[in-house]
Amino acid sequence: MQLTDKMVGIIHYTLRNEGGETIDTSEGEAPLEYLHGYQNIVPGLELELAGKKVGDKLKTVIAAEQGYGEIDPNLIQELPLEMFQGVEKVEPGMEFHAETEHGLQIVEVVEVEQDTVTIDGNHPLAGLDLHFEVEVVGIREATADELEHGHVHNADEPTHH
Repeated sequence: MQLTDKMVGIIHYTLRNEGGETIDTSEGEAPLEYLHGYQNIVPGLELELAGKKVGDKLKTVIAAEQGYGEIDPNLIQELPLEMFQGVEKVEPGMEFHAETEHGLQIVEVVEVEQDTVTIDGNHPLAGLDLHFEVEVVGIREATADELEHGHVHNADEPTHH
């Protein structure tokens, strides 16, 4: 069986940055299940996994534009501190949910001045080349529900939304 659109890929992966530090891994956890062809994972990795079989291993570098995209300077904004009413102390590293023209996004506080806060809505991995090591540990047919919703359903997730 090959990994093609509408199939569920079951993979173990390790993601490292340019310096070899581990950013994310499924090691020691359940493998990641994703619906192939539905942009559940970064585009570059999905392309690399197309046609793979159970047992296949790959080591690949995904360029930023095929990963989480380049850094978009428009997503970095300076806001007045009073917009953060109710937050005791706004500090760099804090994350907030913000309603944007692209829907709900997570923004991170990157700088706090006396009366302004600089936020960054870019994905934390934007602008980075992604170093993946992946092993395909399973492939299965997607269920009708999964295809309809465009993602894999976990055992503890209700099938109807």
